[in-house]
Amino acid sequence: MKRRKWMHIMMSVLTAPLLVLAPGLPHAQAFELTWFGHSAFKISTPGGKVILVDPFITKNPKTPQEIKDLTKLGKVDLILVTHGHGDHVGDTAAIVKMTGAKVGLNGDMGRTVASLGWVPFKQLVRFNKSGTVTPLGADIRITMVRAEHSSEVVQVDPATKKKTVHPGGEPAGYIITLENGFTIYHAGDTGVFGDMKFIAEYYKPDLALLPIGGHFTMDPAHAAYAVRNLLKTQTVIPMHYGTFPPLKGTPEQFKQGLGDFRTQVIIMKPGETRTF
Repeated sequence: MKRRKWMHIMMSVLTAPLLVLAPGLPHAQAFELTWFGHSAFKISTPGGKVILVDPFITKNPKTPQEIKDLTKLGKVDLILVTHGHGDHVGDTAAIVKMTGAKVGLNGDMGRTVASLGWVPFKQLVRFNKSGTVTPLGADIRITMVRAEHSSEVVQVDPATKKKTVHPGGEPAGYIITLENGFTIYHAGDTGVFGDMKFIAEYYKPDLALLPIGGHFTMDPAHAAYAVRNLLKTQTVIPMHYGTFPPLKGTPEQFKQGLGDFRTQVIIMKPGETRTF
């Protein structure tokens, strides 16, 4: 009798559906990641929160036309902006007006976008590097980290088309730790820097979203060096390539640069959603 009961239990285990996880990850609760192209991502967390990073959507040449309608985003709880360039600030102001989302960004750029009337000051989450904030509740932790780039905010007068340049503070990346403990490193626009080793050792990201296009950021060879020698992240999604002519780097070149280094490279298509 005991043998029959044991065999029944074993058969139940063997025939149960499996949850597919990224290699080496213990996290059981799934979340969704959508890529709009360039550096724009949507994270739908296990607890039902929605985070956008660098929401360059309506004017993004890589975003599929069918998802350029911002009303299709649905609810948005938080927007994270890595720096002040237009292809990263993107549709932040319009999305805030539609959804009432909070906006996390460096403290200096926060004052700029508020003074320009883009985002009400009360909806800003102004913080800085090594600062951890929890605007969506204690279960989701967001830390700003260094990025090696530049930052400025350009406003275009709708009537005269004249451009004025305003302070953009310093560029940044973000460490986003979800309710299930899964940790995402969105590097923003960056070159290689030595503190990527600190990011790897201290925050231990499960997934890195890394620019590979070159010209304004790391090219594939530099990004591969960063992964092999500094970040050593188990899973990487390349971003910020192919959007404009100068961004010539490709995921294939990135994979070649990695050689036999054991990192899973996930190549997403603009508009694609993946479950992790």
